[in-house]
Amino acid sequence: MSQMETADADFDDEADRIIRDSLNLDKPVSFFLYAGAGSGKTRSLVGAIAHVLASSGRRLLLSRQKIGVITYTNAACDEIRHRLEYDPRVDVSTIHAFAWSLIDGRTEDIRAWVRQSLEISIAELKEQIDKTKNTKTQAYQDRVRSHETKTRRLEGIASVKKFIYSPNGDNRSRDSLNHSEVIAIVAQYLVEKPALQQLLISRYPILLVDESQDTNKGLMEALLTVQAARSGEFSLGLVGDTMQRIYLDGKSDLGTGMQGWALPRKLMNHRSDLRIIELINRVRADADGNAQVGRTGKDEGFVRLFAFGNDVDKQEAESKVAAKMAEITGDEAWEADGRQFKTLTLEHHMAAARFGFDAMFEPLYASKRLQTGLLDGSSAPLRFFSKQILPTVKALLAEDRFAATSVIREFSPLLASMNLKNAGEDQIEALREAQKACEELHLIFQDEKVPSFLEVLEVVAKSGLFAVPDALTPFIRSDVSELELDTSASKDELDGQADNNQAWRSMLSTPFWQIEAYDEYVSGLSPFGTHQGVKGLEFPRVMVVISDEEARGFLFSYDKLFGLKPPSANDLKREAEGEDTAVARTRRLFYVTCSRAEKSLAIVCYTNDPDALASSVVDRGWFDESEVLRLR
Repeated sequence: MSQMETADADFDDEADRIIRDSLNLDKPVSFFLYAGAGSGKTRSLVGAIAHVLASSGRRLLLSRQKIGVITYTNAACDEIRHRLEYDPRVDVSTIHAFAWSLIDGRTEDIRAWVRQSLEISIAELKEQIDKTKNTKTQAYQDRVRSHETKTRRLEGIASVKKFIYSPNGDNRSRDSLNHSEVIAIVAQYLVEKPALQQLLISRYPILLVDESQDTNKGLMEALLTVQAARSGEFSLGLVGDTMQRIYLDGKSDLGTGMQGWALPRKLMNHRSDLRIIELINRVRADADGNAQVGRTGKDEGFVRLFAFGNDVDKQEAESKVAAKMAEITGDEAWEADGRQFKTLTLEHHMAAARFGFDAMFEPLYASKRLQTGLLDGSSAPLRFFSKQILPTVKALLAEDRFAATSVIREFSPLLASMNLKNAGEDQIEALREAQKACEELHLIFQDEKVPSFLEVLEVVAKSGLFAVPDALTPFIRSDVSELELDTSASKDELDGQADNNQAWRSMLSTPFWQIEAYDEYVSGLSPFGTHQGVKGLEFPRVMVVISDEEARGFLFSYDKLFGLKPPSANDLKREAEGEDTAVARTRRLFYVTCSRAEKSLAIVCYTNDPDALASSVVDRGWFDESEVLRLR
């Protein structure tokens, strides 16, 4: 390593030293680490934990305590656990799993909170209902239904023997809590109940919170309350960057007014080339003025903005951009087969449309009850198609008998060990039955046919090749006109079941092959992603797609950020009151997406006035004229 490279590697050593000194079990100090994009915050976090384990690991073990680490995603948990070699003295979890671990089994405390919450909500709804003059509006009907639902839940709360919760599930049963309830309960009780505070600090004398800017505001304020009350016994370490806050319920003012806290800062961006760092510094200059420096010897890098009208063919436009970036950068990977660049969009449905699974995605995404499983890949019906049927079909079409047999042996009830054992001398017949089931599945894909999900489902169900998930069993017969609902269920569950059935009915009518693109997307393997899905990640080549029209929302506005539209009266009011605005939210999103790029960055903008956009971004000093292009 050269002298300059060594200096760069040690650039933020002072921040790491401050963190290590703070994590002293005898003299704990809480800290907020400012860590901008590409600054190596995970490396600092892991290094600090390793230091504590080396110096005080035996003490933690003897006192049956652990270092607690909270991260935002399961993938981030896995990465930190891996880097720490799965040390049992470190407890790494998502915020929801962490919160549940503090209250799991505290049935009476939970019951009291849920009862009080329902009573307050019911009273508020009743007041709104009683004041409503026009009872035919959708808002009125929604309030009535919500009032009925909450009333029934309140009436049944006494009969719940134990509350349950899954951090990765939809939590729809009568005795389950939802995600927001778990967070709210812990946030309130950490403030009100000294016993819960004591449980927290006795379990975790050190608690580190990664991506702290996106941790729920109520829970973060509760943790800060615990820290203020127990500062001599407890070290709370917050790691993050408020400019990278992408969720709306995070605490916006972390790092300010924190008397007695250590405030280390990591200022070097190890990820990006110099021009990309210059751009993201300019983007955040009007927000907080924080700026990063690049590593010595880094290339200049490439940044280009392409302005298009809303009426263009977007797929064609983005292909032209990729070709132009290959020409500008000399990097042929921009045009290589398989899309060797990452496209980042504002919304999931924008990625779905570009990657070709929008038909199956849209009806499920429209159902709030199905969204969680759809987006995190935990949906049993979708895993049935993606992990059982899809690999079987691909193996059959490739005439790879070994691969097909491997999947069938793992998942098919026809070849389950118990079935084969029970078959006795008839095992050959069981194997023939499985062979026949495969042939029937193979048949509907021959001659390049593109069957629907429903056609595939019916064939698999009829042959018994795989066990059909409960959510899909009502659709097995194609001549069923009305789906039967579980008459033993409550009205809430019946309503939800009907909504789910309609969503699945629409999805099953779409082409089966869309499951392949969906599976790649949800697994993080596709060339497309959203700002939430690439948190903490980096890519050599990035295309950021900007389209207010496609985003369909009101929370973000690139036209306002780029000066094509003036701020609304509400924006100005919120800004004056120190509250979040569409411009501030969009600025943060733009920063997060652009800062994922290592070598080259293409920003594709669709707007009603491309020429005005081009002029505006140049006037702001974000881009030089030569970097803003209009392709025809």
